[in-house]
Amino acid sequence: MNLDELKYPVGRFVKPTFITKETIDSAISDIENFPSLVKAEIQNHEEHELQLRYRPEGWTISQVVHHCADSHINSYMRFKLALTENVPTIKPYEESLWAELPDNQLSPFVSLQLLEALHARWVYLLKTLNEEDLNKEFIHPEQSEKISLKENILIYGWHCQHHLAHIRQAKELRF
Repeated sequence: MNLDELKYPVGRFVKPTFITKETIDSAISDIENFPSLVKAEIQNHEEHELQLRYRPEGWTISQVVHHCADSHINSYMRFKLALTENVPTIKPYEESLWAELPDNQLSPFVSLQLLEALHARWVYLLKTLNEEDLNKEFIHPEQSEKISLKENILIYGWHCQHHLAHIRQAKELRF
């Protein structure tokens, strides 16, 4: 495997030309199932096994789980901002620096509990969105582009698959 395949085991996110109800529903399902799939992957492993990396110099399984909690909290807030403000500019965060903060020394099961509760609320919200809501947007200042909520649902459906693949890859390749 080359480095790009190790970094992107499910491929890079590609925005579809047309976003259908079926693709949105599929992404919401990915988001909904993510915490239980992560739990199934990590629940019977010793702490040292959760320090395996998905690629050389990549994050450990533990760091991936903590990152997902951080990322998904930020995404949930972006949805709420876009639903309550007129095309807000969101605040990005330095994910690599967040990964180095002391709370990442906690067990990944703490972040898994957070993901379970967060995803329950997030998915409930996502399933209530109508077409007008799905078309609401926020501005991501790093790309200086507007992102619709329906596109962001697809991005996070992909994000769940992407990091679930990292966890599985770390267990298989054992870096």
